[in-house]
Amino acid sequence: MSKIAGQQAPLGAEPVPLRTAFYNGTSGSGITKMMLPVGKLPLEYLPSLLKRLPKQGPRVVVSPRVGEDAAVIDAGDRYIVVATDPVTFAIDQIGRYAVHVNANDVAVLGARPLWFFVAILLPESRTTPQLAETIMDDVGTTCEELGVTVCGGHTEITQGLDRPILVGQMLGEVTPTRLVQKTRITPGDLILLTRGVAIEGAAILARERSEWLRGPVDAQVLARASRLLIEPGISVVSAALAAANLSDAVHGMHDPTEGGLAAGLFELVAPAGLGMHVIRGEIPVLPECRAICDALGLDPLKLIASGALLIAVAPDRADSVLWAVAATGVPVAPIGEVRPANEGIMIETNGTLQPLTLPARDEIARAFDSD
Repeated sequence: MSKIAGQQAPLGAEPVPLRTAFYNGTSGSGITKMMLPVGKLPLEYLPSLLKRLPKQGPRVVVSPRVGEDAAVIDAGDRYIVVATDPVTFAIDQIGRYAVHVNANDVAVLGARPLWFFVAILLPESRTTPQLAETIMDDVGTTCEELGVTVCGGHTEITQGLDRPILVGQMLGEVTPTRLVQKTRITPGDLILLTRGVAIEGAAILARERSEWLRGPVDAQVLARASRLLIEPGISVVSAALAAANLSDAVHGMHDPTEGGLAAGLFELVAPAGLGMHVIRGEIPVLPECRAICDALGLDPLKLIASGALLIAVAPDRADSVLWAVAATGVPVAPIGEVRPANEGIMIETNGTLQPLTLPARDEIARAFDSD
């Protein structure tokens, strides 16, 4: 049995809805007439949506499923890992975001990112040659930093947009013995978190909405938050590859993005159909993020969180993984452990244990609603 937020359903069955306002029943019959909110499609709706896809070919090692951000294709002595992800919230340095979020999705499977494709959609009546050049420069510089080659893509002026949108696709390679799959996660595994939350969300809000935050947030704190995209940055590649060197100890990795750490925790254990127990007081929240979230009334655990990395490790090998990741200069700490499915996905706050709620949408979308 799998249990998500206190509701049970047999593995492989249609999911029991977490938010019945958006999903109609358990039969997969469709969505209600109510419109879905901005952001990822509801997590509980994805299984029925994915069932509409044709059967996977025999060389597909990891196929589309809830909690997976990349596919794996058998290429003989190597696996090709492929991820695709858009950037829709950020405008400033959007090219940098696009490269990093796709590289992260490849690296958490133990693969080194190598080849990048990008579709650049630019808004009608708002696009200058300078904007296009700036985005392309950001893409090129960031790929060069990671040792990634830009292999192709597409550019166009698109009707109906009010901002640029980039859709990236990253490919990487990994040997079969180094592939990290979340299906290996087992009860008792420790859950580690690097850096803290929410680097990306705090950086976007500081850069894109500084006028809201001047006054409620100290000027120096706001300046530091605006630099989080660069320092510490949102790449998890070095930490993920260091952990993947201990692939016998590392049972799964995930980079929390939209929906924040809360959604990332669900996605970490979804492929294995397990539960978890995390301790809120052990979750590092960056002071810049805390200040911004307090000023805007946001939950930092549900704010877009690129730059953090979740790692599920065998408890008897946790020290080795902690050391390997810390050796890259990235802080890392345990925040909880994986539990059997029937214990649910739980968070302990000040000694009280309760179900961790899956965000209906990212807090940054809620913040931007006030525009």
